[in-house]
This record gives sequence, structure tokens and C-alpha cells, in this order.
Amino acid sequence: MTEADALSGSDRDPHDGTPRVVSPAFHHPAVSLPVVTTGLRGRLQHAVHGLTPGYFALVMGSGIISVGMLLDGYITLSVLLLVVCVVSFVVLVVLTGWRLLVYRDAVVDDFTDPRRAFGFFTFIAGTNVLGVRLAMDGHHTATAVLLLVAGLTWLVLGYVVPWTAVLGSEQRPVVATANGTWFIWVVASQSVAVSAASVGPVFPAMRDGLAVVAVFSWSVGVFLYAAVGIFVSARLMLYDLSPVDLTPPYWVAMGASAITVLAGARIVEMADAPMVDATRGLIAGASVAFWAFATWLIPALAAAGWWRHRTHRVALVYEATLWSVVFPLGMYAVAGIYLDRANDLPVVGAVGATGLWIAFAAWALTLAAMVMHVVRTVALPSARTTA
Repeated sequence: MTEADALSGSDRDPHDGTPRVVSPAFHHPAVSLPVVTTGLRGRLQHAVHGLTPGYFALVMGSGIISVGMLLDGYITLSVLLLVVCVVSFVVLVVLTGWRLLVYRDAVVDDFTDPRRAFGFFTFIAGTNVLGVRLAMDGHHTATAVLLLVAGLTWLVLGYVVPWTAVLGSEQRPVVATANGTWFIWVVASQSVAVSAASVGPVFPAMRDGLAVVAVFSWSVGVFLYAAVGIFVSARLMLYDLSPVDLTPPYWVAMGASAITVLAGARIVEMADAPMVDATRGLIAGASVAFWAFATWLIPALAAAGWWRHRTHRVALVYEATLWSVVFPLGMYAVAGIYLDRANDLPVVGAVGATGLWIAFAAWALTLAAMVMHVVRTVALPSARTTA
């Protein structure tokens, strides 16, 4: 790994030994950069150029575990996680804006690459997760503003990304590039539903409108889950699958199912509104079914990780995609806790409470690894790593 790999991960092709990207959604391909890479400023410029839009998964993971800790009464831990969530959100917004202004070509490359483009949806999900957590502390205006920003971005990117990265791609068949990051599109849709349901009770004059937004985005997310599941399954079955191809973002398949559960539970709890009344029974039943499917996926995903890292000895080193494991673990835990409270399912709640600590342990380990990685590759002038 070189300094150019800051905030990313790389490996070598198992067949010919040439360098290859193992986390395409969270890593910008190696390019010749018009910046000086010696000194802190140069390394920071290089890192910003290669910054992935998928890094907002850090915000998603920190925020959802903070929500879980608050639900279970661990106030101090929840506040700590909230601080990390807010700081990382602000930093990533600044860095992303910097990249958009200075390295626009790199951003365009991301939009046109189906392996990375769906990472842009992490901004939407991260914004809404932060908003939902702030609503729990009574900051409902901030939540509404964040929902507005995320909702408008969801509407725009929901059409732009599929067009630029999939329909407009010259590569055929595009399904060969489908990967776990495509499920982030589903997560973004369901995050809009969760946020809309969260602020509904606070703004009674907008109750019916927010109910429409919540049910609409939840429904779109369900159909997107089915579509993406077909595309990703086709890629796994029709094309060669090497150990390095089973990257951490495949865990988002479980996280997308789990956030569908949480969004459904929040909609079921909303006050009477025409849209909610028409769908409450359907959404309640579907939420339980999605929780069961998310639970079923966990052993399969864990086995895939074992096959990748233990059987085939793919090194387990820090890469930004690890945050796409942390978020699904945290979301699964919160979904279980909330589903129990909404539908009186104590077994589901107990599973969620246990899973919350597993998610927190994964968050702490990943955060420590990220900090060390950034220090070694960006912060220290003498930092050097080898490929």
C-alpha cells in the first residue's frame, strides 16, 4: 500500500500478482495526481482526491449504534457515539465539498463506475441517521432540515446514479459489476422513511404529508431490495467469484433488510393518517418477515467472511468498506429492539440487545484501525507503507 491508498484498501490479483482494487466502492483507482505527495498538505490532497463517497458509512455506523445505546439506556456511550457521528459528518461534508470543487473529474469517474457510484447513497443514509439520533434529544428542527436535504438528494440521486452508472455505462453486461454496495440504494430509501416517521408526531400540521413520504419511500425501498437482490445474485451465480471479490459491502444486504424493519416499525407507530391507515397491517407483517430474512443472512455472511479470510488467507486489514459491516450490525440490533417495543416481541428484543454490544465492539475496533491507518498514511510526514 502506498500513500495514495490513504483512506482506502488494496491488494494484488491472486492470478498474476498485479495490484487490484479489492474494495471498489470505497476506493478511487490509482491515477496520476496533479498534486505534490510529500509533506502533510500533499498527502492530504492525495487522500481527498481518492476519497470515496462511501465513507459516509462511518456516520451511519456511529449514528445507529448511538441510537441503540440510547434506546437501551446507556446515555454516556450514546453521547460518545453521537459526537463521533457529528464530527465525522462535518469532516466528510467538508472533504467531499473540497473534492467536488478541486477534483471534479474524480467525482465524475465515481458517478460513472457501477462498482462505486452507489456509495453516494451513504450521504443520504448518514444524514438521516444523524437526524433521527438528534430527534431523540429533542432537536426536531435540525432533524427536519436534515430530512429535507437528504430527501431531495435521494430524489435526485435515485435517478442520476442508475442512469450514469448502469444504464449509461458502455460496459456490458453491467450486472457483472453488481456488488453489495448496490444495497445502499435501499438503505437510503428506508432512511428517508425512518426520518419522516420520527418527526411526524412533532409537526402535526404536516402529519399527512410526512406519512405519505414515509410510506412512499418505504415501499420504493422494498421494491429496490427485490431488484438489487436479483442483480447481485445474478452476478454471484453467472460470473467467477474469487475470495477478494467478497468484500465487506455484501453485509449491506443484511443492513438493508434490517433498516426496512426499523422503518416499518416506525411507520406502524405513526398517528392515524390516510396513507398509514391503508398500509399499517401490511407494513407490520412485512417488517417481521424482513427481520427473519436479515437474521437468516447473518450466518451466510459470516461464513463468507471465514471463507475469504481464513480459508483463502485474504489479509484482514483496515479498509473503508469495513464500516459497511459495522452499520448493518448496528442496524440489525436497533431493528430488533424497536420491533420488540412496537409489536411486543421479547425474543426479538433480546437478540437486538445482545447484537448491540457486538456492533459496538466492531465499531470500536474499526474506529481504532481507521485512526491508525490515517495517522500512518496521512498525518505523519515520515509515514510510509508498502504495497
